[in-house]
Amino acid sequence: MDWLKKIPIGQYVSGKAGWLRCIDPRIKLSWILLFLLTPILANSVWRISIACFLLFITFISFLPPRIWWRSLVFLLLFSLIIGFLSIVLPASEISSGLSIRAPDEIPGVVVLSRSWEVFRLGPFNFGGISIGPLIVDRRSAELGIKTSTLIFTVVHSVNLMLITTPPEDLVWAIRWFFAPLTLLGFPLEKFSFQLLLALRFLPLVQEELQNLFRSIGVRAINFRDLGLKKTLGFFVTIGERLLSNILLRAEQGADSLMLREGLWLSSEQLRPWIVIDPRYLLINLGSVFLLFIAIILRCMYGTF
Repeated sequence: MDWLKKIPIGQYVSGKAGWLRCIDPRIKLSWILLFLLTPILANSVWRISIACFLLFITFISFLPPRIWWRSLVFLLLFSLIIGFLSIVLPASEISSGLSIRAPDEIPGVVVLSRSWEVFRLGPFNFGGISIGPLIVDRRSAELGIKTSTLIFTVVHSVNLMLITTPPEDLVWAIRWFFAPLTLLGFPLEKFSFQLLLALRFLPLVQEELQNLFRSIGVRAINFRDLGLKKTLGFFVTIGERLLSNILLRAEQGADSLMLREGLWLSSEQLRPWIVIDPRYLLINLGSVFLLFIAIILRCMYGTF
């Protein structure tokens, strides 16, 4: 029941190995926006390319495998399962058949339409029960690719940034991007402090989720007897309980910090040393150059 502790996702791991730690956090956030936004309205080739590029970055990052291989294997399996279910399960109701004459009945007709069927398996016969063939068309295949690659890209890209970037550096980079909002009276310092606390409480989220899974396993709930409606209501209640526990922990941590005369740190005090270190100028310039190249490739080859 402690498998979540063996798959840390989104937790910063201190160390010096890996060139991802040497990149400016502002550039990392720009790359994360690329991974999150470019799959929108993109074709399947671009989505698969983004996922393969993330895998390539992971393997050549020179990060210790012990901090990413478990989460990577778990995420790959989860994405493949979701993608397979998206392909197999029906996405919509079967449309009513139209009375259209078959092309074979009309002599001299050449059919130029592209076939939508990609893969067919079956039919099957189990104990006298006949099951129709499993047909995968282009629509279901694209849906499976879209869901699996989107889940993998979003989770793994953010995880790579979080395990190689201290929360203070990340908060400083976000505040740097939203600095113009201070001219409008937006309390950016307050929200930056709340974001820093939220990043600090990520291990508590996993702990609370682990406790909830353990409580469900101990009670041995039979979801078949509950039915679909009650099962959904049960998981909604679990989610509400998880959110309330997380907010309670965050509030207790903030209260304890203020009682110990804790102070908000200014943005200059959170400024990372990587930004002002000239030794990492070349790798940061290379990252910016590759970012522009990726944007150009998305405009040229990523659209339908």
